[in-house]
Amino acid sequence: MELKNSVVLVTGASSGIGEATAHAVVQAGARAVLLARRQDRLDDLALELGSDVLAIPCDVTSPAEVQKAVQIVQEKYGRIDVLINNAGQGLYATIEGIYIDDFRGLLNLNTVAPLIMMQAVIPLMRAQGAGCIVNVSSGATLATYPGSAAYTSSKSALNMISKVARLELADAGITVSLIHPFMTATEFYGSVKSGLNTAQEQAVGATSIAHPPSLVAHMIVNLIRTGDEETDLVPKEYGGSFDG
Repeated sequence: MELKNSVVLVTGASSGIGEATAHAVVQAGARAVLLARRQDRLDDLALELGSDVLAIPCDVTSPAEVQKAVQIVQEKYGRIDVLINNAGQGLYATIEGIYIDDFRGLLNLNTVAPLIMMQAVIPLMRAQGAGCIVNVSSGATLATYPGSAAYTSSKSALNMISKVARLELADAGITVSLIHPFMTATEFYGSVKSGLNTAQEQAVGATSIAHPPSLVAHMIVNLIRTGDEETDLVPKEYGGSFDG
């Protein structure tokens, strides 16, 4: 899909990969729609990116808020060409130590919310006869690590939703793609649902190998343009295919 003049909706846009992706799509000539809960950060980013950027505070776990946001976009631009499901959160705990309420919350944000977003934009994309959805998964789903069961299971479920959606929506001209980032230098490790100390230790240990969010954003832009099924930024020695 050509990005120039397209309308691109990015969730989790207030920081990290989402913020970098907003920069990347605007640089490619797209009109960015920024969704996140932190309005102050969204407003600052929109001001930085330029006049043709729409910032909408939204809790993507709320179907009502998502529908309202999509309606605002439709009224302003008349279309949504690309959805980038980036909002998400981590959780570090052993199987015995996973708090069920925390796990439910994680599933709601990492798995259910992307589905809510997809269901909200697919009718518009069907009517347009074209569209692109990119779901941000995790490189951690490509291997097995102690303490990762809650997080990786939520993202593995997103992987299957994405793959089935790609099959179901192909005839409508809608591509659904997956990206599996590697460790990325963002606020992710400081905002996990639980296991903060473990996450921060991992972040410190990964400083030398963590990717900048701009690299993930670049790969997301490539997925939009090519419509490929999936890509990953996980180095080969960690079970991925990335040579960079």
